[in-house]
Amino acid sequence: MAEANSIRTLMRRRGVKKTAGYTVIEVKNKVYKFLVGDRTNPESDLIYKELNILMERIKQIGYVPNTGFALHDVEDETKEQSLFAHSEKLAIVFGMLKLNPECEIRIQKNLRVCGDCHEATKFISKVARRDVFVRDSYRFHHFSDGSCSCGDYW
Repeated sequence: MAEANSIRTLMRRRGVKKTAGYTVIEVKNKVYKFLVGDRTNPESDLIYKELNILMERIKQIGYVPNTGFALHDVEDETKEQSLFAHSEKLAIVFGMLKLNPECEIRIQKNLRVCGDCHEATKFISKVARRDVFVRDSYRFHHFSDGSCSCGDYW
């Protein structure tokens, strides 16, 4: 952990910037882009309301946020909150709201999906009874009924 912190400090000093993660989803021939904690969508209030409900549902069947994938220099509660609003989750909820219930949800991520979002999406596919396809920078993932096509080797 100390080594990771020193590397981040060195990166800041040298002006190295991390690539911002984002997720896109196409709905009715229009592409929507989500960033972590994004509230730029006109329907953000509804998206976050539905995300709250969805996260409670998946927690009830066993999902536990993996705070190891959150910001390192913050408290555990803040870590869990930052995971809550990852771009993948926002895009998936948007798809659930905007696509017909029988349609699968297809999203694309510019970076590799984090382990927490991977785990959460497995649970989401189960409670929502929807297939979710995620293309990240590394591979395709097909989530269905609580499992992923990658066999959790991502």
